[in-house]
Amino acid sequence: MVNQELEYRILKLLEKQPDLTQRQLAEELGVSLGKTHYLVKSLIDVGWVKLDNFQRSNSKWGYAYLLTPKGFVEKAAITARFLIRKQREYNELQQEIAQLQEEVKRQQDQDHDKQEQGPSRES
Repeated sequence: MVNQELEYRILKLLEKQPDLTQRQLAEELGVSLGKTHYLVKSLIDVGWVKLDNFQRSNSKWGYAYLLTPKGFVEKAAITARFLIRKQREYNELQQEIAQLQEEVKRQQDQDHDKQEQGPSRES
């Protein structure tokens, strides 16, 4: 998975659940905790996400990863690029499926023709 797709997925996750821990993010993304830390830090460094403290309970403090206005703009741009790429992949996959279906049909027709001709006579 490329970093741009991971950035998109992180921004999407944090928009919905800003109180996710990096460990939870890593599990959701299917990447290592170290990679998640690197990605989150880079999003903070470029100003797309900010880290905010909040109180989870009476005795524990946690963090929230909040998308900044710049983060929302970038998420929209990444989403548009992601959609274009996925549509292109979808169209290419449809073409490949059509070619494979035609190949299977030709093979089935050849097999059917051979069966109608009966067993071949080889000397």
